[in-house]
Amino acid sequence: MQTDRIKAAVVELLEAIGEDPNRPSLKNTPTKVAEAYVSFFRGIGVDPGSVIGEMFDAVNAEAVILKDVELVSICEHHLLPFTGVAHIAYLPNKKIAGLGRLANVIEILAARPQLQENLTAEVADALESALDAKGVLVVIEARHQCVASRGARQPDVNTVTLASRGLYTEPDYRAEVLGLISKKL
Repeated sequence: MQTDRIKAAVVELLEAIGEDPNRPSLKNTPTKVAEAYVSFFRGIGVDPGSVIGEMFDAVNAEAVILKDVELVSICEHHLLPFTGVAHIAYLPNKKIAGLGRLANVIEILAARPQLQENLTAEVADALESALDAKGVLVVIEARHQCVASRGARQPDVNTVTLASRGLYTEPDYRAEVLGLISKKL
């Protein structure tokens, strides 16, 4: 990450909108934005499958579901955040992964400039590949600041995206796991 270039770009942006980057309350803005971007985009160049780590033998495992994994990502069209939750399910083949590792896959892929639709598919693909799962299903529900604060100005709109792989592309399997994801326990 080239933080000096980010700082210079922020100074240029402030000047372009008619602000004085030397104004006392804006003086530290370029540094703060550069620090935020290092955090926002820490997933660039990281292989999401690499965080799965050690796998364990699956003993008659059926669906494994991780619900309400919080995520923050940045819309690649407007560089504004979208926030929400991801729900993932997989049907183990021979191995299972640590649950925290599954959340890490989402975290890495969300920490890049993204479109929600692509993020959903990328999480599904990464999990299918890393887990050698019989089926994978990913649902992401998010609110987008680009929808809330510009254009349509709809702050309470949620966007829901779904990606399924393997057995979870079949309607019966998909319906069962979606029912479990939507059920409040």
